[in-house]
Amino acid sequence: MIAEVVINRNVKKLNKTFDYQIPEELQDQILIGSRVFVPFGNQKEPEEGFVVGIKETTRFQVKTICSVEGNRFLNQEDLELAKWMEKRYFCNLADCMKLLLPPGVTTKEIGNRVKEKNLKFVRLNKETEELEEEIKNRILKSEKQIQLIRFLMENGETLITEVEELSGVSRAVMKTLEKNGYVTIFEKQVERNPFLHKVVQKTGNLPLTEEQQNAFRQIADAMDDCFFSEFLLEGVTGSGKTEVYLQLIQKCLQEGKSSILLVPEISLTPQTVDRFLARFGEEKIAVLHSKLSIGERYDSWNKIKQGRAQIIIGARSAIFAPAQNLGLIIIDEEHDDSYKSEMTPRYQAKEVARYLARRENIPLVYGSATPALETRYRAQKEEICLLKLTKRANQASMPKVEIVDLRQELARGNHSMLSQRLFEEMQENLERKKQTILFLNRRGFSTFVMCRDCGYTAKCKNCDISLTYHRKEEKLKCHYCGYETNLLQVCPECKSKNIRYFGTGTQKLEEEIQKRFPGARTIRMDIDTVTKKNSHEEILNKFREEHFDILIGTQMVVKGHHFPDVTLVGVIAADSNLNMGDFRATEKTFQILTQVAGRAGREKEPGRVIIQTYNPDNFSIQCAKEQDYDVFYQTEMELRKQLKNPPFCDIIVIGIHSENLEYVQKVSQKLYQVMKKQIQTENLPVILYSPLPAPVDRIKNKIRWRMLLKCKFEDWVADFINQSIQICEQELKQKDLQKTNIVVDLNPTNMM
Repeated sequence: MIAEVVINRNVKKLNKTFDYQIPEELQDQILIGSRVFVPFGNQKEPEEGFVVGIKETTRFQVKTICSVEGNRFLNQEDLELAKWMEKRYFCNLADCMKLLLPPGVTTKEIGNRVKEKNLKFVRLNKETEELEEEIKNRILKSEKQIQLIRFLMENGETLITEVEELSGVSRAVMKTLEKNGYVTIFEKQVERNPFLHKVVQKTGNLPLTEEQQNAFRQIADAMDDCFFSEFLLEGVTGSGKTEVYLQLIQKCLQEGKSSILLVPEISLTPQTVDRFLARFGEEKIAVLHSKLSIGERYDSWNKIKQGRAQIIIGARSAIFAPAQNLGLIIIDEEHDDSYKSEMTPRYQAKEVARYLARRENIPLVYGSATPALETRYRAQKEEICLLKLTKRANQASMPKVEIVDLRQELARGNHSMLSQRLFEEMQENLERKKQTILFLNRRGFSTFVMCRDCGYTAKCKNCDISLTYHRKEEKLKCHYCGYETNLLQVCPECKSKNIRYFGTGTQKLEEEIQKRFPGARTIRMDIDTVTKKNSHEEILNKFREEHFDILIGTQMVVKGHHFPDVTLVGVIAADSNLNMGDFRATEKTFQILTQVAGRAGREKEPGRVIIQTYNPDNFSIQCAKEQDYDVFYQTEMELRKQLKNPPFCDIIVIGIHSENLEYVQKVSQKLYQVMKKQIQTENLPVILYSPLPAPVDRIKNKIRWRMLLKCKFEDWVADFINQSIQICEQELKQKDLQKTNIVVDLNPTNMM
């Protein structure tokens, strides 16, 4: 028998099958979807691969498979999904298959993967009555042995380490008792439990409002009909979308089905998990996200695969969880950029979710207060059923939003990060013992460092980007590649000592708040403060439970969090997204301002929001002030239509990257010529733009050029792009291609 094997490499030329002989002794073990190790090329060590087909014969002279991983990992449906992703996201099949494997099994060496966690336990071999009799008759004389036996009588089967710690009995005593037949020492698999530190109180269903009940009923009907359908649950901040999710998932459980809930930020996961643990208990829930250890993720994956966990909560990659009898998929904060992967495979989790929901004939629910324009457009075309929640669930009023023109603040001589209005509101909040959130979407202390004599700006040595000053570490850091260096004391160009730090970040804001409100308890949440495990949760719990006065943070503080005592939100610089050179800039600005405003006044106390900006008349800022999604949607859609931007077309970015500018230019021009000729010859409905340097034209020492295509993406578009790349590769010299990387990205969320 012959196996068709895909090699686990990301080299484009290896994205095909290779035939291998299946040894007779492995014929019962090797199936489609098996993970195998094979001799490949001149490699000394066997190469990892996946079996994607089995046939009787081959026309090639073939080598024999070395070994197979014990468990079959992928089924036919998994392979179909991987093949669909391979074509849509322009990547190797093996890259897609790896997403479907258990965490930690993609190492090159068999036996080197994450395994089940086995620990040593000890248990009694005899009945209590018999042991009491032996102790009474002094058959057992050793005090230490009797001490251990009585401990095991009270506690039953126990971890050896716990026995040593709690009973004070040594392992030598256990060994003696085992030798004499009184106890058995054995290994047992235990699960690494990410919920160990959680203490939550049980809760029940909350009564649904009329709008919530209507949304629940329509989605529940689709679940009953076992019918693929999509719903957009568009609810203002605080409208109770999560309660609708909880009750839909409860219905799934009652019917013996699983559900997947995706959340965009790891910082949202602890709060969401707490609500689900309180409602359903930990046995039915599995969590998957990157802040868990690989072992915890591996155990969660197994728990799902075995059908013991029927509620899967996680970030983007949780969509690939091996859910059994799937009944519902929910994507919360569906507008968020993090659902789109920026690494190979560059998949969009919402599209993968739609594929799975269609395959399983189940409902797919998108939830957001500020839906992505593409999603809302599909709802307008009635491809998605629109369900609206227009009021806050607890009858709380929407926050009052005020815009402060920073130009006028400067004219009045106020050069601080806080406008007079925001300063006064914060003072009042502190006096009333209420909490404040300050949002600034830039971390660090200063955003760039410049010599005031010659204009030299400190830049990353690997990227064409300014270094950011981080005061706590006294370092200059690159937020693209992680490069860091010491502070500048002297300008390297003109030797001047007139070095100044410009711009503002969360560290600088924190320092200013501590100076102006010395008695306030302040806590900061950004990438720099959440590097440790559970640090997201610790910061949020401190703010909520220890009642810190002020939370300073980047976008991880703005989405989905519920803080009952937050009555004031301050946006320090509302313009940061407006100037990023992306057609989605106004949409992102509107979404983030609306979301951050939604953190204020979610309980009985009314909320206030102060938005500081240099562009007070910008329509996205004005719409955020009024919390008016519909007006924003209509205005922005007119612009998108005129410019032929999504959702009226798809944008495909072809990136050409190399350390050598000459190679980048050669490959870019050749690929452009090939594509242009084919578009003209076949009259293809594609708009092709000339290759140009990317807005950030060097990252990690790679020079970056790109071409843009606009069209409606279909299978023929993927074929056209792949064929063009093949022709380009055939017509260029091998050395130009070997050092040049071509990356194709469908509808990227980051156009930089």
